[in-house]
Amino acid sequence: MTHVHDDDLTARAHAWLAEDPDPDTREELAALLAAGDRAELAARFGGTLRFGTAGLRGALGAGPTRMNRAVVIRAAAGLAAYLVAEGRGDGLVVIGYDARHKSAEFARDTAAVMTGAGLRAAVLARPLPTPVLAFAVRHLGAVAGVEVTASHNPPQDNGYKVYLGDGSQIVPPADAEIAAEIAAVRSLADVPRPDSGWETLDDTVLDAYLARTDAVLAPGSPRTARTVYTAMHGVGKDVLLAAFARAGFPAPDLVAEQAEPDPDFPTVAFPNPEEPGAMDLAFAKAAETRPDLVVANDPDADRCAVAVEDGGDWRMLRGDEVGALLAAHLVNRGARGTFAESIVSSSLLGRIAEKAGLPYEETLTGFKWIARVDGLRYGYEEALGYCVDPEGVRDKDGITAALLVAELASVLKEDGRTLLGLLDDLAVEHGLHATDQLSVRVEDLSEITDAMRRLRERPPSALAGLPVTRVEDLTRGTGGLPPTDGLRYTLDGARVIVRPSGTEPKLKCYLEVVVPVGSPSDLPAARATADDLLTAVKRDLSAAAGI
Repeated sequence: MTHVHDDDLTARAHAWLAEDPDPDTREELAALLAAGDRAELAARFGGTLRFGTAGLRGALGAGPTRMNRAVVIRAAAGLAAYLVAEGRGDGLVVIGYDARHKSAEFARDTAAVMTGAGLRAAVLARPLPTPVLAFAVRHLGAVAGVEVTASHNPPQDNGYKVYLGDGSQIVPPADAEIAAEIAAVRSLADVPRPDSGWETLDDTVLDAYLARTDAVLAPGSPRTARTVYTAMHGVGKDVLLAAFARAGFPAPDLVAEQAEPDPDFPTVAFPNPEEPGAMDLAFAKAAETRPDLVVANDPDADRCAVAVEDGGDWRMLRGDEVGALLAAHLVNRGARGTFAESIVSSSLLGRIAEKAGLPYEETLTGFKWIARVDGLRYGYEEALGYCVDPEGVRDKDGITAALLVAELASVLKEDGRTLLGLLDDLAVEHGLHATDQLSVRVEDLSEITDAMRRLRERPPSALAGLPVTRVEDLTRGTGGLPPTDGLRYTLDGARVIVRPSGTEPKLKCYLEVVVPVGSPSDLPAARATADDLLTAVKRDLSAAAGI
């Protein structure tokens, strides 16, 4: 955040006010100016919301560091200019949006800007899951796609995610080139925004997406698993129910309090299945109905969480556990092609792929990288993201992932087995791969910078008593991966990766320990050892990072 002189701040705010197209943010900014709220004006006008590989994401409000119509119009104009410069100026841009505050307006503004720039624009019929937009980009032969969503962020946020014509999210250098075009937009008055001229799509695209979901399942496979489902106040319910009905699964029992879209997310502190308490209502429903599994989507339904009964209680499976289960299921079904995951996910996927004689690749964090792997058959990331139909959706998809989990649970159920039993089998076969995360949310981003600096200047020589055998600074690029801000520590029987989150003010540390397992009877002792090691690694890493 740059220091801005008071007069300059007021001048910037007045200039913004003069061209802001949204009465809501105009009123908000006028009130800040009238109150002379310097601190808040500095927070709004001391910089800009940075357009990066995750597109834009931030709190709603007036000013260049917030998500609002003026920022979105500039972003759309920058994207349009980039597409024109790339020789795609006569192409189609397809636009999707979730049910957050202002999402529909941001989608409409984007369509108007694209139309004004000479591109063709089409907007999805209503708020729909992000994977439907990712599917539509390829299905309609678009040159780009935009999804207005802040995924699982808190209710005050919104965001803007950009896909190019291959159907996957942008990666460098496209992000920097689009950002440069956005920065070149002088005034909103220079951006033509007609009132019409774009297409609003009917349900044909959604129907085509649903038709593809059938391809995820094996023909004639059992479809008996009973589920409890929560949409987490997002847009997943109707599409998931339609997909489950088409496939012939029993209709999921809904968590009624969270079934309909609500941009205020009233029943959860954070609308993210991974956050403490977010799954409480789903577990209460499961205690009533005794399903085979609980399935949750995040608000834009590109992630899928799974919970199972474990000793009378319900527990969320980690993303790494679901990632391994789906991989084992696909191998069992005879899947061919490359299995891929990001570097922060469990190394168990590599073991499963190797044993099955399948190619395996590690990528940087994010589906923008996983989706680009050549010959991809299956990709996953520990943050509950799974790509199980890369030909249809080159991104994580919480709907098709839920179908595949339900199929696996049904297959196991027919044999009198469970998902937890299959996880035990995988641990005996490949060693117990136990993962955990140390995630620190900060108010001040400099705390993250300081922690990374401390770790770079004084790397730990051991964690949890395990010697660190290798330290890699990922900013230099490693193992064929592009550079990224992160550190990777290889230990004797463990691995740690530390990186700043790309979408939230968090420092994230991903931990994995591998404990050999001789036979099923060794599992309880192996789990106890793994828990102790993970606890000690967290403690020692916190101390080393000063967090």
